[in-house]
Amino acid sequence: MSSQIIRKTTGKMTNKIFAVILLAAAASSFIPSLPAQQSQNPATSRAQAHDSMPGMDMSQHDSDKNPDAAKAAHDAMSDHDMDMSMSAHMYMTTLRPANPADERRADEILAQLRPAIEKYKDYRVALADGFKIFGPNVPQPQYHFTNYAYGFAAGFEFDPTRPTSLLYKKTSDGYELVGAMYTARKLATENELNARVPFSVARWHKHTNLCLPPKGVSLQQVDLKEFGLHGSIATQEACEQAGGRWFPQIFGWMVHVYPYETDPAKVWAH
Repeated sequence: MSSQIIRKTTGKMTNKIFAVILLAAAASSFIPSLPAQQSQNPATSRAQAHDSMPGMDMSQHDSDKNPDAAKAAHDAMSDHDMDMSMSAHMYMTTLRPANPADERRADEILAQLRPAIEKYKDYRVALADGFKIFGPNVPQPQYHFTNYAYGFAAGFEFDPTRPTSLLYKKTSDGYELVGAMYTARKLATENELNARVPFSVARWHKHTNLCLPPKGVSLQQVDLKEFGLHGSIATQEACEQAGGRWFPQIFGWMVHVYPYETDPAKVWAH
């Protein structure tokens, strides 16, 4: 069996695991708490900005008290499947033409990020500093260690030295730091996102058109081909016909960065 086939098979298995975890969380207190069909009016207060980033509030979704719910939030944030990026469940900003000013901005971000996260090459330091790992026993291509205080602050301002999440690959004796993830509030405009990380350098993404199964339906009864972030249902009408619960968007905007890549094209790869 070729390595390409193995990677494709592994990716499909991982996606199914993510979908199962997300739907399991739907039966808990996390996903139902998201306001379905939220208003698209700009947030005008700290409370509104905070509400625009469900899943970023540790006071409501403590990973120790509700690990499945917290993991579901992270699965949505951490999905790294390029097939999904082309689906109705993910929207990605359009890559703009490169220009010197944006390239300088990207270099400035990396120059601040690298020394700021250098100490986190020891994942235990990240844990001691308040980053939370999700799904350590669930096979994933990369693991997110999230600092919810940083995620909350990212709803109001951009600090290149404080990414919301650190990205790790699992090794035989722990975790290897490979990247980071910045976030922004759900209702951030494209101008706001572009001011943080330029669109000519990276593609921000958000998770959209989610149809969760009806309340009370057990996970064993859920058709994963229809519901969830990998399901075929992608419109409100179809979701209502299936008796599901419709969410036009979940969580805020996200962008990944891999500052240790030697190939410049992979530094800001999705």
